[in-house]
Amino acid sequence: MSDVHITPSGDGWAIEVDGDERETFDTQDQAIERGRAVAEEEQGELVVHGQGGEIREKSSHGNDPRDVPG
Repeated sequence: MSDVHITPSGDGWAIEVDGDERETFDTQDQAIERGRAVAEEEQGELVVHGQGGEIREKSSHGNDPRDVPG
């Protein structure tokens, strides 16, 4: 289980898993689409960062406790 981060990288966006840059994309939307698939494979959390590096959004893929209401 690893968290997948979408981060700014030069003029584009990168997918990072365990601190290692795996792939780069021209747009954030492309990186998010691929990152979501990687997060599902890794059973981890997708963490989307903004242009300034701040966390914009998080979503869990396969690691939600079943007894949480809502």
